[in-house]
Amino acid sequence: MDIARPDFARKRKIRLAIGGAAALIALPTLAIGISRLKTAAPVVERSNVWFDSVHRGEMLREVRGLGTLVPVDIRWIPAQTSARVNKIILQSGAMVKPDSVILELSDQQLQHDALDAEYAYKAAEADLANLKVQLASNWMTQKSAAADVESQYQQAMLQAEVDKKLAAEGLQADMIAKKSAVAAEQLAIKEGLAQEQLKIADEAAKAQVAAQEAHLEQQRVLFELKKTQLDALHVRAGLNGVLSTVSVEVGQQVTPGTNLVRVADPRHLKATVQIPETQAKDIQIGQRASVDTHNGTIAGHVTRIDAGVVNGAVPVDVGFDGPQPPGARPDLSVEGTIEIERIPNILYLGRPVQGQENSAVGLFKLVDGGSAAVRVTVQLGRSSVNTIEIVRGLQFGDQVILSDMSAWDAHDRVRLN
Repeated sequence: MDIARPDFARKRKIRLAIGGAAALIALPTLAIGISRLKTAAPVVERSNVWFDSVHRGEMLREVRGLGTLVPVDIRWIPAQTSARVNKIILQSGAMVKPDSVILELSDQQLQHDALDAEYAYKAAEADLANLKVQLASNWMTQKSAAADVESQYQQAMLQAEVDKKLAAEGLQADMIAKKSAVAAEQLAIKEGLAQEQLKIADEAAKAQVAAQEAHLEQQRVLFELKKTQLDALHVRAGLNGVLSTVSVEVGQQVTPGTNLVRVADPRHLKATVQIPETQAKDIQIGQRASVDTHNGTIAGHVTRIDAGVVNGAVPVDVGFDGPQPPGARPDLSVEGTIEIERIPNILYLGRPVQGQENSAVGLFKLVDGGSAAVRVTVQLGRSSVNTIEIVRGLQFGDQVILSDMSAWDAHDRVRLN
């Protein structure tokens, strides 16, 4: 038979109460502890990222841009008059010489004007020749008259001397001697005036001839201009090279100044490279450069920096220092690299994906023998095409992840698998 034990039941209730109280106390403590546990570091596949070590030494600063090869000597040939395109003799891509005819134009009014200018020029030549004959005849007439006056003056002088001697010897009246002297003086004055008139006539003749010669020169220039314009109806290349563009069609009416064709010399090319405007501030004329034509690399130097910005880039011309590589031709796509400066004895590493010049960036540095990486703040300095200066935040020999790690922005530590 069962025996009642009231003290056992009471002890059991006490144990349950103590256990419940302990559980109530332990649960909040356990919750706080769990909340303070750090999230486990995510795993990054080593094969999906690339690394670089911090180097010390000389860093070559360069800027790079895409561009094209363009001829150094490019000539656009414009229309000199209003004309109609009659015939296209050569097409784009043809090799040309200076006298190669590319187009034939026609202008009836120009032909008429050229003929009028020729006749006007010949008429001016005839007028000049006629004027010279007339002036020569007039000058000879005046010179003959002056000679007559001089002859009369010489005779009067002789007569005055004879009359003076006769009067002195009493063989002739003094009045006759005085009359002869007065006549000689009058003829002396007339002789002086005749010589002066002869001189003035000579100067007037020269002025008339000069005026007619100026008119003749004017007519000659006009005739030469019309001849040149008439000859320009046969559009010639003007240089050895390649006909790169024919911008008109047969039957088209063109006005003066309209570009008809473009001729370029493919033997002398340069590279026009588009450098991002943020990187172009340190470029100077004469800096060393290299151009990759994808069929060879050629050294060169900066010859021109455009004053403007086109679509966020500054066009920079690079001239070649040596022979052009095989296959170089106008409009060929190239890649140009310009050497800005060489910076000695600095810390640098490869450019991270999100690293910009003179900025602070968070990079993952390898720790624990390369099995993990922690985020560190790195101050970057001057940059090049593939490298960038380390101002602070890393030491020589540190290994850093250069890949895009934006997917792990919420983590300061990752594990490498």
